[in-house]
Amino acid sequence: MMTKETTLRRLRAALEHEPRINLHRNPIHIAFRNSDLVLEGEVDNIAAKKLTLERAQTLDGVQRIVDLLRVQPAERRGDGAVRDTVCASLLREPTLRRCTIRARVKGALETRRERGAEPAGEIVVTVENGVVTLAGEAISLSHMRLAEVLAWWAPGCCDVVNELKVVPAEDDNDDEITDALGLVLEKDPLVHADQIRASTRAGIVTLQGLLGTEQERKMAELDAWYIHGVRDVVNRIEVRLHA
Repeated sequence: MMTKETTLRRLRAALEHEPRINLHRNPIHIAFRNSDLVLEGEVDNIAAKKLTLERAQTLDGVQRIVDLLRVQPAERRGDGAVRDTVCASLLREPTLRRCTIRARVKGALETRRERGAEPAGEIVVTVENGVVTLAGEAISLSHMRLAEVLAWWAPGCCDVVNELKVVPAEDDNDDEITDALGLVLEKDPLVHADQIRASTRAGIVTLQGLLGTEQERKMAELDAWYIHGVRDVVNRIEVRLHA
């Protein structure tokens, strides 16, 4: 078994060689706390966060990872504003119209929508220091994944902890990830979903298609990274050259 010092050295080397992680602009503090590997710092985007966790999980000798990585938000907002935005997004989402939505405010639960007749899940939203936690039940894997992406889209959100349980339980697979991504891309007003083809294998999403701008290409990739269970994204989308 590798020593803790060797594990730390190998992880730092792996992160240094990953072009989608910039340790010079956004340093990541890596250390062992007893037997736990602690990752802490602010990273550029969701891709850098997930890639860091993925690299750490592949190392021998790592039993438990404490994830304190936060994504640098485009704008800083208070927890109340983030919480209200997440709740509003969940309330507006048509596929969640039969879902009860509650918010935890100063330790107390506030009901934003109660569905008594034929309820379809319940989501409790808590925000602390920009970290959104989703607890409760979702009626499908797609609903669970969509709720998480809506939370990620909220301005000021720097992380999402998805504790939603799917009831009744469903078997997860690559097709479920692809289906959820298709749903998310259709809901993103910044991308043309009909021009994107997506596939998933072993948690690795491949994007193909033709879009109008590099910004739209990047947004489609971020949407894929936001999906729960995605391990990596291969972006083969081409950008249309304008005359």
